[in-house]
Amino acid sequence: MSSSLEVDNPGGGGGGRGGGGGESANRLSLKRHDSLFGDAEKVSGGKYHGSEGSWARTLHLAFQSVGIIYGDIGTSPLYVYSSTFPDGIKYNDDLLGVLSLIIYTLIIIPMLKYVFIVLYANDNGDGGTFALYSLISRYAKIRLIPNQQAEDAMVSNYSIEAPNSQLRRAQWFKQKLESSKAAKIVLFTLTILGTSMVMGDGTLTPAISVLSAVSGIKEKAPNLTQKQMVWISVAILVVLFAVQRFGTDKVGYAFAPIILMWFLFIGGIGIYNLMKYDIGVLRAFYPKYIVDYFKTNGKDAWISLGGILLCFTGTEAMFADLGHFNIRSIQISFSFILFPSVSLAYIGQAAFLRKHPEHVLDTFYKSIPGPMFWPTFIISVSAAIIASQAMISGSFAIISQSQTLGCFPRVKVLHTSKLYEGQVYIPEINFVLGLLCVIVTFGFKTTTNIGNAYGICVTSVMVITTILLVIVMLLIWRVSIWLIIPFCLVFGSIELVYLSSVLYKFKQGGYLPIVTTAVLLTIMGVWHYVHVKKYWYELEHIVTNEDMRELIQAHDVKRTPGVGFLYTELVQGVPPIFPHLIEKIPFVHSILVFVSIKHLPIPHVEVSERFHFRKVESRTSRMFRCVARYGYSDTIEGAKEFAASLVEGLQSYIEEGHFITNMQIQETEAEATSITDSNTRTRKASGSTVYIEEALTPSETTYLTQPPISSYSAHSSGRISEDQSRTIAEEKQFIQRELQKGVVYILGETEIRAGSNSSFVKKIVVNYMYSFLRKNFRQGEKAFAIPRQKLLKVGMVYEI
Repeated sequence: MSSSLEVDNPGGGGGGRGGGGGESANRLSLKRHDSLFGDAEKVSGGKYHGSEGSWARTLHLAFQSVGIIYGDIGTSPLYVYSSTFPDGIKYNDDLLGVLSLIIYTLIIIPMLKYVFIVLYANDNGDGGTFALYSLISRYAKIRLIPNQQAEDAMVSNYSIEAPNSQLRRAQWFKQKLESSKAAKIVLFTLTILGTSMVMGDGTLTPAISVLSAVSGIKEKAPNLTQKQMVWISVAILVVLFAVQRFGTDKVGYAFAPIILMWFLFIGGIGIYNLMKYDIGVLRAFYPKYIVDYFKTNGKDAWISLGGILLCFTGTEAMFADLGHFNIRSIQISFSFILFPSVSLAYIGQAAFLRKHPEHVLDTFYKSIPGPMFWPTFIISVSAAIIASQAMISGSFAIISQSQTLGCFPRVKVLHTSKLYEGQVYIPEINFVLGLLCVIVTFGFKTTTNIGNAYGICVTSVMVITTILLVIVMLLIWRVSIWLIIPFCLVFGSIELVYLSSVLYKFKQGGYLPIVTTAVLLTIMGVWHYVHVKKYWYELEHIVTNEDMRELIQAHDVKRTPGVGFLYTELVQGVPPIFPHLIEKIPFVHSILVFVSIKHLPIPHVEVSERFHFRKVESRTSRMFRCVARYGYSDTIEGAKEFAASLVEGLQSYIEEGHFITNMQIQETEAEATSITDSNTRTRKASGSTVYIEEALTPSETTYLTQPPISSYSAHSSGRISEDQSRTIAEEKQFIQRELQKGVVYILGETEIRAGSNSSFVKKIVVNYMYSFLRKNFRQGEKAFAIPRQKLLKVGMVYEI
């Protein structure tokens, strides 16, 4: 997709055409090859996995989704009743009240809220807390790092609607979000809080799923003690985490059939128990029994909600794993496979307990018909492992996304599948998760105790999702306020009631996810805080075009053979690390590229649209800026592949942009942006914005690798002259020769310190906490897979 640059010839004053200081006399539309115009606009049209397709494709995806996203919620019948009635069943009719709560909770929260509402709030097919935050950040500038450009902002307003009450309210709400620093911080905090809660969930799901499945063996081996079952569970967990490095795609095709068999087993056993024991439990579809349950049990009924909520654990996975499927496939698989089978399982167990209430602590396995025990036991253990696997893989993906947004220290991310880009393995996270799972299993010993801790993670993430979804409704969907209010009242109130119940069990295990979340929240908060401060420091100490010329002249800078890649986070201007390098070593490579890795608030960027280039300093300097755009789910290539792709893109840039190499644009209506003191200029033309990196005065011109208007007109037919063709070939050959002489990767080894006037808390955060994280996590060259023999580090101290 090309963008056009409108060039106005201003009337009056010197260079204008036409008379008497009037409007521009003519206007010429040129193709731009140099700008970062349309960063996200160009890529936002990409299709995500399963976004479109036939019914056959949708049904195929629906079958696959059974094995990927329903392991957790599908294995909940193993432990819901035992967690709800830890002290036994007091009154037989309590079973009808609990069953009614389970049925209507499944209908209201997973089905109505998530399957038919939340799934539509996806970010180009990706779901989860980060995806919601990213979606909102495309429509309002809420990100704390000020690297949003006009190109990004255009995505949020690409569809212009006629003024109406909803649009005016959305604009008002957007302005409030963008103008309030507190709102930005709250939204970011909610996002990383939800992420931390999901990570905490990742430490509990394997423990409770495997332990509950393994406990069934006691039916055939009654002499086994609880301690021995714990050891068996720990052994399975150790093996589970040990095989993570091989990747889930090796066994991925087996997931769906196993979980489907699990659903057939529990649904069939449910029907058997319903017909054999008490078909009268179907009265639970009458919600009056919920009221009776609370009237009879009072506070105890409220406390029992902490066990009932385990019936919808794993619901968030449906949203988080949406990128692998599509909305319709999940709606079909949930409505016609998961919901009927799981509901029948709970109904059948309730019927069994009506006759055998003494078996409430081991309901699932006690209710299995004798001949079906061993097949069901094997399938249940397999399903528990799959449920654990899905949560572990989700944790890896979350950490990987957190890194791209500057919210987590660098860790080693390995991609375990060439077919499925979302499958990653992080050794450090795998070790920590495995260790925590083993500790939880040894420490809590029973599913009831683990369930007390489990519920806090589940309900907290749901409340956060509700809050972010309301913002989506206001800002993006522009839903009527009269629909938003009942949404909040119904879903929000139910989730808060469940959350209050599990918080009551803080001393019984609820403290564990809160401690885990607090640690992760601190790590992510500290890292992102300093990351933002560092970006602002570089932005405030940016090197202008004039400073570059003076710097090169003052130090008599020589050119050395080869290509240099100087990495910087700035998307405009030259970072302060460059003059520091020149002062120490007055040499610059024959080709120097300032490389900025920029993650757009979208999941994926097409490879063909990865790079955008600009000239730096002057046309003959052979210094370029390259912004490499990635989505937050994209993979950054290795150093060799990255360099080859970048140089190929640079050659294409030189060839495509040659027609417009000498164009000078008079900045007659330029206005300084608020990022720094006149470091960046913008000029609006016909709805688009042109970004000029270096500071300009009204009389200055700048090279944007565009030709003079008259020159361009002479070649508007697209014919290339012999001289132009020869110049292009020489430039490309020169770049290729320098590439063969070697590539040097230049990284800033910046030491971040709190300023002398900083508060005591800031000094602790920056000088000690951040420093500790930075020293104990991976360095930049390892994250970019840069060979040590080609690496040059430039040390510098930033006082923030």
